[in-house]
Amino acid sequence: MFQILKRLKAREYCLLVLITGLITLLVWLELEIPSYIEKLTPLIEAKAPSSEIWKIGGKMLLCAFGVLVSSIAMNFCSAKMAAGFSQRLRKDIFYTVEGFSLEQIQKFSTASLITRSTNDVTQIQGFLSMGIHVLIRSPITAIWALCKISSAAWQSSVATAGAVVVLVVTIIIAVSLALPRFKKMQTLTDNINRVTRENLEGVRVVRAYNAEDYEGKKFEKANDALTKNSTFAGRVMSIMNPVMSFINTSLTIVIYWIGSVLISRSPALASQNIIFGQTMAFSSMAMQVVTSFMLLTMVFVMLPRASVSAKRINEILTTPSTIVGGEFNGETEEKGTVEFKNVNFCYPDAEENVLENITFSVKRGQSVAFIGSTGSGKSTLINLIPRFYDISAGQILVDGVDIKDYQLSALRNKIGYISQRAVMFSGSVKDNLIFGDNGKPEPDDDKLDNVLDVACADFVSKMEGQKDAYIAQGGTNVSGGQKQRLSIARGLARDPEILIFDDTFSALDYKTDKKLRSNLKKAYPNTTKLIVAQRIGTIKDCDQIVVLDNGRMVGIGKHKALLKNCDIYREIALSQLSKEEL
Repeated sequence: MFQILKRLKAREYCLLVLITGLITLLVWLELEIPSYIEKLTPLIEAKAPSSEIWKIGGKMLLCAFGVLVSSIAMNFCSAKMAAGFSQRLRKDIFYTVEGFSLEQIQKFSTASLITRSTNDVTQIQGFLSMGIHVLIRSPITAIWALCKISSAAWQSSVATAGAVVVLVVTIIIAVSLALPRFKKMQTLTDNINRVTRENLEGVRVVRAYNAEDYEGKKFEKANDALTKNSTFAGRVMSIMNPVMSFINTSLTIVIYWIGSVLISRSPALASQNIIFGQTMAFSSMAMQVVTSFMLLTMVFVMLPRASVSAKRINEILTTPSTIVGGEFNGETEEKGTVEFKNVNFCYPDAEENVLENITFSVKRGQSVAFIGSTGSGKSTLINLIPRFYDISAGQILVDGVDIKDYQLSALRNKIGYISQRAVMFSGSVKDNLIFGDNGKPEPDDDKLDNVLDVACADFVSKMEGQKDAYIAQGGTNVSGGQKQRLSIARGLARDPEILIFDDTFSALDYKTDKKLRSNLKKAYPNTTKLIVAQRIGTIKDCDQIVVLDNGRMVGIGKHKALLKNCDIYREIALSQLSKEEL
């Protein structure tokens, strides 16, 4: 928790000082009221003039009004400090995660990252808005009230001390039982988030396989674990309220009993009135002491969850990105070239290399294809170019410069990346086409019309609103092929030096596939194209074809040469086309 609170800025510290001042004022005013009760009681009993009674009563009313105003101001400042800090904390988490490599995102898991940036931040906000002022107020009230009542009858002081001891013991027992459960709460929330998200994302598969009951049981298991954990912690902490009420009531009875004994032993009426007033004031202040410790239990409920949340958030904020850019701004005379030199790559925690000794070069304007069996490393290879992962050994050059020397934004500005899974964002077609920032002016409507035409996305002209037509989150209101073509158009709109197609043509029919490749060749003759594909028909006209098998290059060349010289390529080709077609 301390590491997170160190992120408070000067503005929050100023508010914290102001809150402390307001709390001190609030406590002083609250403790002044019993003092006026002590003065007022003898006057009433002695039938003093009403002007004197009104004078003291007016001061009590002013104190009560001061309590109201200072309490409102204190809560306002607490809420403002907590909301401002949590806003900045969410922002810091978001931008930190944005800089993570894919390896780090997989390490934390998407479900956990969502929980940390929402639920965990809410726990911190709740603690700052409610817990901090209770943590400050309770000891001030307890110490000040104890100092005020220390001069009263020793019997009442002993009774109050006994009540506090019982209260503290109860708090310690309850917190020691509930604390482990509160610590476990956030992990269980992660789990239920993961199960729910998995079910919603895969809802089509779940329904197609009649797996609703299976998913229901998974959710019930996660839900039951969270419920049982929360119920146990809630039951333990629920003991506190009746215990507090019992202690409060018992202490009040004991104080009044002690007061009645002292009054009965006092011979003079005047001294009896004074003792009665002191008893009333003592009772009120003793309740303040007990209430302070009661409020502390709220902190003990909030603090364990907030501490766990703070630790989880701090784990993200203190994790440095493993992908760090260099200083080179990307301005080169050489354009559109890519070269792999003895590149090896191994996924984190894997025992063997996924790619080994990959060496090839691509000139500007060339089309280079990558083909091989499933799991041969095709997608992994091209994901190394924009540095989604860093290579284990070797060197990758883009425009003659090592990719590790580039600023990440400068490297990625050179690339138009069209992923295997076409991801669409909520918004209009135009919003999706101009997505991102590549350091160039935003493409105008003519440019967007051109890239849509090249990508064979003529369906956009038939949509209501055309380029302003709405695209739902994930592109759920368009087909897979339409999403793929919009994804290609988005890559082209960047006007990149290098186009990367990660099995992008798989969702397209043969006719559209052929037309789109023809359009690319005509419209972008000087753009380098790196294509991962499974279809021989898609890649047979490429300038180079790299054949991969178990992460190793087993062939490189043109279509006809590979048919003669590469057994694996020939097997793939014959599995798709007849000898006559080849």
